[in-house]
Amino acid sequence: MPTQIDPRALVSPSAQIGKNVRIGPYAVIGDNVNIGSYSTIDSFSQVLGYTKVGKSCRVFSYAIVGNIPQDLKYKGDKSFLVIGDNNRIREFVTINPGTAKGTKTIIGNNNLFMAYAHVAHDCVVGDNNILANSATLAGHVKVENNVIIGGLAAIHQFCRVGKLAIIGGCSKVVKDVPPYSMCDGNPAVIKGLNLIGLRRAKFSSSIIGILKKASKILFFENYSLDKAKDIINKELPSSRELDYLVGFVSLSKRGISK
Repeated sequence: MPTQIDPRALVSPSAQIGKNVRIGPYAVIGDNVNIGSYSTIDSFSQVLGYTKVGKSCRVFSYAIVGNIPQDLKYKGDKSFLVIGDNNRIREFVTINPGTAKGTKTIIGNNNLFMAYAHVAHDCVVGDNNILANSATLAGHVKVENNVIIGGLAAIHQFCRVGKLAIIGGCSKVVKDVPPYSMCDGNPAVIKGLNLIGLRRAKFSSSIIGILKKASKILFFENYSLDKAKDIINKELPSSRELDYLVGFVSLSKRGISK
């Protein structure tokens, strides 16, 4: 079907609208917005600023995407929001662009942002993630791939969340959440491996066993990082998944939610 723009929508003549796009009544599309083909912008939602929305996305009613960041350092400079393909942005979600001139907030592909979720300025969100209702990312947070963040959970500025991690609802995350982990609490701490997520991702039993042992050494024993890495190198066979886990921990600047 051709692009359908309801006559009651407010769409800037300078906005770039792809083919087969649907824009509902009273939606607002700003001057510098680019909407990808086959996307739907529902009634009463707003897409503003220098925002690019990919293909086959849906912005549900009352979501506000691309409005200026909630950051007192913002001085009106030109900054960006880039959203990939096949994302679902539910009711009352807010996603902000970067703060400083030329900076970006980046959203990957195939993510679900449930109602009232918030993604602040300068965040990077990968692919296939779920932010449940009212989950909140503060500025400069990085979320990798296949992560689940429970409802009402809040992630502190500059924290990283590794792939295939799961964070419980109402958690207060003030340090990095390592990949493959299950994290919960106030403040959030590691409870163990995200076994269900790993099995769904078709990790082999042998790899899961290695990650279990490595997680125990890294997070549940009273070793320094250097000592834990030395034990892992001596006792566990190398694998891509293990190397990624150890590398993530080694690069942490905020520390790990042990």
